Amino acid sequence: MKDKIKPRTLAGTMELLPNDQIIFNQMVDKIRKAYESFGFLPLDTPILELSEILLAKAGGETEKQIYRFNKGDNDLSLRFDLTVPLAKYVSMNQNELTFPFRRYQIGKVYRGEKPQKCRFREFYQCDVDVISDKLDVMNDAEMVNVIYETFQSLDLAKFTICINNRKILNGFFEELQISDKKVEVLRIIDKIDKIGEKAMREELDKIKIAQSQMDKICEFILISGNTQDKIKRLKELKLQNEIFAEGLEELEKVTKYVEQFGIPEDYFCIDLKIARGLDYYTGTVYETFFDEYRNLGSVCSGGRYDNLTEYYTSREFQGVGVSIGLSRLFSQLKEMELLPSSSNSISQVLIIPMDETTTEFALKVTNELRKNKINVELYSNFYKDMKTKLKYADKLKIPYVCIIGEEERKENCVMLKNMKNTTQEKVKLEEILDKIKQANG
Repeated sequence: MKDKIKPRTLAGTMELLPNDQIIFNQMVDKIRKAYESFGFLPLDTPILELSEILLAKAGGETEKQIYRFNKGDNDLSLRFDLTVPLAKYVSMNQNELTFPFRRYQIGKVYRGEKPQKCRFREFYQCDVDVISDKLDVMNDAEMVNVIYETFQSLDLAKFTICINNRKILNGFFEELQISDKKVEVLRIIDKIDKIGEKAMREELDKIKIAQSQMDKICEFILISGNTQDKIKRLKELKLQNEIFAEGLEELEKVTKYVEQFGIPEDYFCIDLKIARGLDYYTGTVYETFFDEYRNLGSVCSGGRYDNLTEYYTSREFQGVGVSIGLSRLFSQLKEMELLPSSSNSISQVLIIPMDETTTEFALKVTNELRKNKINVELYSNFYKDMKTKLKYADKLKIPYVCIIGEEERKENCVMLKNMKNTTQEKVKLEEILDKIKQANG
């Protein structure tokens, strides 16, 4: 006898049971609906791309993480994000697209990272971007609105959208003459909430940051108050740096527009520690956190980039966008038991014909309900007893069962059973729909 292969799923991939998959799909639907409410157009780029396309800008760790292989004469790679394929797509179709081009994409990406808890090799990203030759910073503010409306629709937990501008950081580090150490400095100051100011200073000292520079860094990142207070304090620093001044002006405009979009002040803030993609983002940057679950990290992030298509076309495009790493977020919420509850089935009604003589009428009922947008499942295993059939509906939490025997067929009705309160009544075919709708409120 042939040995059996042990069924198992590759580490770093996510495979869900039906109940969880339903919840996951509901989250995807809410995100899609939120994106489309802003007029973003759907896009679906190939998972497989030519390696020279995906690797045009990649390097270092990113290149090491890409799944790359040869098939025939083709050097192929799996996409590692949705932004590089977007850059290719815009470059290829620039003469056919209408700008500003507003697109969203929800799809899987692949990274050859070492699998860890809630970190995957294969995972879903939900991206939204605006691309054009030139973009006003009002687009940056609208992204805050997109994040706000999306997470309001998901209704998971109270959240705060943290905003900063890379030009402010770059100008500040330039003024302190530590631009060559900005990556290390940002990595250290990002930990201040966890390790405290004293430990942060000790780490800055290890990379040879002078005491006077440390004092200015601490003064900078610990600026407190509401949005207007922080803008005022940044102006009072009186830094004579053109990049800093440009970033501050952009940040002030973005926060003004955010307020005009009607986003409550307790849902966004300026956070001067937010850096995001040191070699990628060029202006506004965002990170979003659940207030009570900061340990989850950022649940939605992104920013402004001014060199999207530089490797594919001489035409310059600016862009701004955000992304939700949905697989990671879902996995974390599941682990913390914060996911919304859901049925084990998407069926609203289970049709049970008692035997083959009632099948024709059962199919008539099934078709009529489906025409009226009711999700209907037909139980066609006649050899099972009624107890087993009802147990099936109960286990999947299907709210209604239509039992159809010879008597029901003759009388043109069904025995409608409410599985929640276990009541049942004979209902005429033309009345079934109203009964179900009334029961659903």
